[in-house]
Amino acid sequence: MTINQFFDSQDEIRIKIFKALADPIRLQIIRILNDKKEELSCGEMGQLLNMSKSAASYHFKTLREAGLTSTRKAGQNKFVQLNKESFQSFLPGFLESLTTER
Repeated sequence: MTINQFFDSQDEIRIKIFKALADPIRLQIIRILNDKKEELSCGEMGQLLNMSKSAASYHFKTLREAGLTSTRKAGQNKFVQLNKESFQSFLPGFLESLTTER
């Protein structure tokens, strides 16, 4: 019996999601987007996280490739927002568990 016998068609997506959420910065990005309840420009997010554009871009790409966010381009600006359908499908209740109030 091989490990591939245990995988279903959605497991690759699950692996990408958990790898993306395993980083504290990306988890913070998800938390901020969830708290704001709207899309934010990549520049705004970079300022909130106090990081360079290239570092922020790397994290946005990882989240987008995992299906957790989507990016919209408008002119020179890019805007990022949560893909709530992915969270509902793969991690129901996860967004509700994220709060900045402790």
